[in-house]
Amino acid sequence: MSEIYDAKKDPQFSKGFIDIDEMRTRTLEDGRELPYRYMHGGFEGTDVKFSFCFPEKEAYEGRFYQYLSPFPGPDEELASLPMTGEDDKIAFCLTHGAYYVESNMGSKAIFTNSDDNTMTHRSSAASAEFSREMAQKVYGYEHRPYGYVYGGSGGGYRTIACIENTNAFDGGAPYVIGSPYAIPNCQTTRAYAERILRHKIPQIIDAMDAGGSGDPYAGLNEEEAAALREATLFGYPLKSWFCSADLDDGALPVLMPGVKMQDPEYFEDYWKVPGYLGADPDGNAVRDRIRLDGKIAQVNVPGLKAQILEGKIDTRNGVNDAWRKMIASEEMDDEPWVELETEFPGKDPYVKGAVMIFLTGAAKGRRLQLGRIDGNRVYLTDGFGMDNIVETLKMLSQGDEIHMDNSDYVAVQTYHRHQVPSCDYHAWDQFRDAEGNPLYPQQKVLLGPGFSSNGPGCKQNGLVQAKVLIVAALMDEQAYPWQADWYRRKIASVHDGNEKDYCRLWYFDNVLHDDRAASVDELHVTTYAPGLKQALVDLAAWVEKGIEPLPSSHYRVNVGSVEVPDLADERGGIQPVVCAAANGGKCARVKAGECVQFTAEAEVPKDAGVLTYVEWSFEGETDYPYKGEFELTDGGKSGTTKAEHVFAKPGTYFAAVRVKSQRDGDKSEPFTQIKNVDRVRVVVE
Repeated sequence: MSEIYDAKKDPQFSKGFIDIDEMRTRTLEDGRELPYRYMHGGFEGTDVKFSFCFPEKEAYEGRFYQYLSPFPGPDEELASLPMTGEDDKIAFCLTHGAYYVESNMGSKAIFTNSDDNTMTHRSSAASAEFSREMAQKVYGYEHRPYGYVYGGSGGGYRTIACIENTNAFDGGAPYVIGSPYAIPNCQTTRAYAERILRHKIPQIIDAMDAGGSGDPYAGLNEEEAAALREATLFGYPLKSWFCSADLDDGALPVLMPGVKMQDPEYFEDYWKVPGYLGADPDGNAVRDRIRLDGKIAQVNVPGLKAQILEGKIDTRNGVNDAWRKMIASEEMDDEPWVELETEFPGKDPYVKGAVMIFLTGAAKGRRLQLGRIDGNRVYLTDGFGMDNIVETLKMLSQGDEIHMDNSDYVAVQTYHRHQVPSCDYHAWDQFRDAEGNPLYPQQKVLLGPGFSSNGPGCKQNGLVQAKVLIVAALMDEQAYPWQADWYRRKIASVHDGNEKDYCRLWYFDNVLHDDRAASVDELHVTTYAPGLKQALVDLAAWVEKGIEPLPSSHYRVNVGSVEVPDLADERGGIQPVVCAAANGGKCARVKAGECVQFTAEAEVPKDAGVLTYVEWSFEGETDYPYKGEFELTDGGKSGTTKAEHVFAKPGTYFAAVRVKSQRDGDKSEPFTQIKNVDRVRVVVE
């Protein structure tokens, strides 16, 4: 067992300082103003900077919540200051008896902490301990504030590092977390399936949507069905395929250079050695590979939009957008393109991940990312590790020679087949034979643990030093849902199977990886953010008062899929369950002008609260403008509601209902209204 880190004994963080100390005010959406004392500072001799936000004395209950971003940047300690509404982490703390802590975790640049990758959890612990010193001064009495650390995705890894390796925190809430083998395998499985299925994605989405056939394999050929099955067995939820409509591979473009740097032989073997997909001359990898030379005919150099950068805070610290800080982008007033002397060959070029390399002229050696192709015109887009688009285009001349290549991006998409870990990772069972041996050639190094530990500075061992409440998303398209169960079992395995005293895991249905309520498409899904905040409240009650949280959700892991019961009490957790119908079914067929009858039944799990709100969207309104009322039973735990709507124009509509519940039934509580949604299809003739 490794030694537990004590930041109070570390001389590197012995000289904390405060350079800003002032009163500020935050305003809630209902107009309430929250005065708070803001402090900013750091540690002498380090790159660590932090922000503390203290509520007024009468609102303080002796605790703090500390958020860890997935990809810290040099000014990360400021990232939460501009947040508003449900996303306002600071206001949540101020209204729940806590002060707020956020730091840049010692980062001198985006994603780069320091030469010492333990800096993340050590500096986080040091910031926590120094905040305790400041809290005593702010509130004027000696005490040790309880501390709770939380973060999602990459921030979940960092949270786990803090609660396993330091003594600074009393509780932790890692959310939408990955396993030690999440990266890059979750990204590659999705990217491969998207490439093979890129022309069939709309029908998969339709099959899995409300009122659809429920059979996503209908109409797929053998290769396409195999690709969908591979992704599904690995954990990509079938209900989440609408996220793939634009072939968004998440953070894979950022991660791929690291894969190539650590395993360059793979990208050579892939196209040559039997057993790798690229070595099959008739395979889809060779079919979609681009290696094309050409000459420039003309160039469109867009202008740059005016940008006011001074004093602007980069707020991208959520689990779905923090990684985008790694990609330099420009605000252009037009789409940049390069026109070639000859038309791009082929009817169906796969340009995702393709790079244009300049071979001659003033831009020789520069690289730009391809976006799309139209005839002989190649449109360019921002890409990780690429050169400045406008600057590069200005350097080009007619006749300059270029090379376009997507070989590496195609190759990395089946990397997971050659990274088979131990047999307790069942998502890889499809790549093992009957004796448990890998079906494909294996690389010398399993990269997953390196990726998952480089940022946090350690590997997950389950030896938690604090109470843990894990929040996970059943439709997580980035960190597949089974991985939260993996960590829950890891904690249990090192505590003699007794997880009850250490851990809870709550799954939330109809939610994706994203933790920003403002960016979620709430007509397809909703957000787990209010549930996460309730988890933080319950975590504090568990630690400070001994009030045990509700039990973990009831679920089963079927290879790579997490399945939950339909009924709320059987499912458990804290999220309400809702089921909607149109004219009594999931799909209604009516004539224009005919009134459609909508119903919804909702239920809250036992002891999780009562229903508070029901809202409808009939024709794609994102703000759910139609407010309903529940006919409540069982003390507000269950309820039914009705609505009606007339569709004036023909078309296919997806009407959605959104319900909310709150632990105490408090409709005025702004942060812990826990949501769920359901959809129905209405075909209007």
